[in-house]
Amino acid sequence: MENTKTYGIKLKDKIGYALGDAGGLLTFSLIGAFQNKFYTDALGLDPKKIVVLILIARVWDAINDPLWGAFIQSRKPNPKGQFRPWIIGFSIPLAISAALMFLKVPNLSEMQYLIYAYVTYIMYGMMYTAVNIPYGSLASVVTSDELERSSLSMWRSIGAGVGGLPGTILLPMIVYTVTGKYANGTNIQALDEKKLFWCVLVLSVVSVFVYALHYKLTKERVAPQKKVRDGNYSAASTIKALLKNRAFVTLSLASMLLIAFQFYYQSTYTYLFTDYFGKPGFYAFVTICTYGPMAIFIPVMNKLIRKFGKKELCAVGMAFAAVVNIILFALRGTPAAHNPVVFLAFTFFSGLGQTFLVLEVWALVMDTIDLHEVRTGKREEGMAYAFFSFTRKLGQTLAGVGLNALLAFIKYDGELSKQGIALSEDVLSKLYDISTIVPAVMLTVMALLLFFGYNLSKKNLEKMHRDLEAERSEAAD
Repeated sequence: MENTKTYGIKLKDKIGYALGDAGGLLTFSLIGAFQNKFYTDALGLDPKKIVVLILIARVWDAINDPLWGAFIQSRKPNPKGQFRPWIIGFSIPLAISAALMFLKVPNLSEMQYLIYAYVTYIMYGMMYTAVNIPYGSLASVVTSDELERSSLSMWRSIGAGVGGLPGTILLPMIVYTVTGKYANGTNIQALDEKKLFWCVLVLSVVSVFVYALHYKLTKERVAPQKKVRDGNYSAASTIKALLKNRAFVTLSLASMLLIAFQFYYQSTYTYLFTDYFGKPGFYAFVTICTYGPMAIFIPVMNKLIRKFGKKELCAVGMAFAAVVNIILFALRGTPAAHNPVVFLAFTFFSGLGQTFLVLEVWALVMDTIDLHEVRTGKREEGMAYAFFSFTRKLGQTLAGVGLNALLAFIKYDGELSKQGIALSEDVLSKLYDISTIVPAVMLTVMALLLFFGYNLSKKNLEKMHRDLEAERSEAAD
């Protein structure tokens, strides 16, 4: 492993780093897009039982994630690096667990399906943690340069978007079957679990090859600190220091809400476009409208960052997205609310605002880890990212629990569509409501956190990096 130069990444590094998230999102995106509907419609699980499943899985994550982060942080790197070997090593178990999570074993009872869901869901979560914590930590050792890290964050977001395309664009056009018609002639469509499984299996196999290419193209340049590895490491003291890091805590909360928002709208829109609009194929355009704005800003993002700052751009962007979703909710009951094209247009403008935080969240994480190094003299990416990753899983939990609680509240019945029976107008109306007002609230809270809680403004960040450079130069001497 070469540690003489800690910056100077090339296009190969960026593509390689992006492939790491592309490999993960090939299967991880399926959770938001299909897992809840698979549980309710294919396995016939009660939404209230799904809530308990998700909560128990997160309790285990609260134990598993910090332990894995501490384990990764305490290992001596082999010649191939401190983080990359773990990513490639767990890519196959991750692929297997993803396929099993969407397999419907024939002729089981509801209790047996529930037990199977527990085992496969928790197994996938553990395997994803095993890959994602070292992957998240990798960025801070690929380069030490701020703008290069910002570029890596953008390329990671590109990789995530590309990795999520098959699951969110292609599969909605493949895995549904027409079972009847609504009174207005719109098709009633049900999820075909067999088609879904074979699609997931193909994506799982592809993910292994993508991870292999990621491993080949990336390189760790920044050497791990010896004092973190030579017996002086304490997970408890690291967590205590991180909890005193206002920027890290605030960003963790904002990121938790970001992942909750993403999982919530992805899952809710699956129901919305299938049951409310009767056009599940249109769900494919949700990803295009959400991530399409990235193409507008990626070429000029570093220029905008130099002029305005990362925190400032992200806060304003989320406030704009919140306003868009509030307007979308206000349209309820109007003819526009029944037009999927109008809905997608608003989704595009919402995505426009979200773009800044989506693109820069990983660069912001690296900034907060740098702040931790300034304050403690230690660079502890593994544990910091494990904590951060767990808060994002809490966001996934918030989305899953909230959605299933709301589905139970509005009396959604997934068995009706399989039987070709239309949902009531009251249920459909409430489905639109929970698909718009909840995202609006989450976006508003994110904007407030970034405006008033996250304190690494453009000016403060520049000072922090000067201090860090001075400390590293002093330590080198």
